[in-house]
Amino acid sequence: MNKRIFWLALGTFAIGAEGFVISSLLPQISEDTGVTLIEAGYLVVAFALVYATGSPFLTALTADRDRRAILTASALVFATGALAAAFAHGYIVLLVARIVMACAAGLYAATAQATAVAISHADHRARAISIVVGGTSLAVAFGAPLGAFVASWAGWRGTYVSIAVAGVTAAVTIRLMLPGGLRGTKMPLRSRFEVLSQPGILPTLAITLLYMTAGFMVFTYIAPMTIQAAGLSRSMLPTVLLIYGSGAALGNYLGGQMADRWGAQRMVMVAIVLNAGMMLFFALVGYLPAGWAGPAFIDALFPWGVMSWSFPPAQASRILAIALGSAPLALSLNGSALYFGVALGSFIGGLVLRYATVRDLGWVAALFLISALALFGLGRTRVASPQVACPLKD
Repeated sequence: MNKRIFWLALGTFAIGAEGFVISSLLPQISEDTGVTLIEAGYLVVAFALVYATGSPFLTALTADRDRRAILTASALVFATGALAAAFAHGYIVLLVARIVMACAAGLYAATAQATAVAISHADHRARAISIVVGGTSLAVAFGAPLGAFVASWAGWRGTYVSIAVAGVTAAVTIRLMLPGGLRGTKMPLRSRFEVLSQPGILPTLAITLLYMTAGFMVFTYIAPMTIQAAGLSRSMLPTVLLIYGSGAALGNYLGGQMADRWGAQRMVMVAIVLNAGMMLFFALVGYLPAGWAGPAFIDALFPWGVMSWSFPPAQASRILAIALGSAPLALSLNGSALYFGVALGSFIGGLVLRYATVRDLGWVAALFLISALALFGLGRTRVASPQVACPLKD
């Protein structure tokens, strides 16, 4: 295994830490910038939308450029955006800063995975990608809680300064440790999207969208869930993220292992069902007696992290099986579907908070998971039906 791949994960760690810590920063940002909590949540929506739409275009435009230069530049732009966010004096400036960060993050993530494959032996390519993606898992497990802890004594601006430092560190390290001259093949956008015409791809991407929509309806507003529904103090947010993130790191590992052992189809179905149950549980937390809600919420965080993050590797395995000849393009589109889900979940979660209460987030999220399960079952029926019909023809 080429050890230089681990330095690529440093950048995905910085990006992931920012992407997941912001949910705990929304109340502080809301108070500091004078906007509502729902409007603060639109920062998550904007980042996810730009990431999902911008990544394919920017990757296509820069595919034949030196990858070390692209990675270094995108990490520096990301760090600059974080620094601009730290010193933003208004909501609009902060919004623009996050849009810039989203462009840089999407380009970095796609280029990092391509670079990991390019500098790895053919037998180690899947493992190389998992290491780069593992930077995000570590960010969820440790980066986001650390950022929330920094915010507890230095404010949300202090968290963004620390993220900027991590981005600069990644840029310098990549510049020093990676070889130059690595270039990809430029491919038109039309070719990148042709994979959508393959049977089974669109329903599979729709399941990713629905699943992530449900998860981020709750996760984006984890702070009001913690404070208002569970009755815990704001000082508990780093602990909440640490418990959830530890479960997420384990779930990411187990999801891949179980998909190999049980089959990706079964693992995806199990993840959807268990998370639907977890969303319904969160809907009940706010109705528990005052002394029970907090402990019940805390006890549910670790298994929720395990369950929710067991889905992405299993779903990626399903996509690899469906689009064997176009795996990189299909995985890229799955990443876009994932971030569209983040955006949609954050937006719908904001609507729920506007027209209902934080206690309603869970059951509304469960509806999206039930829809994903129905789509999953429909897809399996269509795949199975020709197999049943064949013996009759013989």
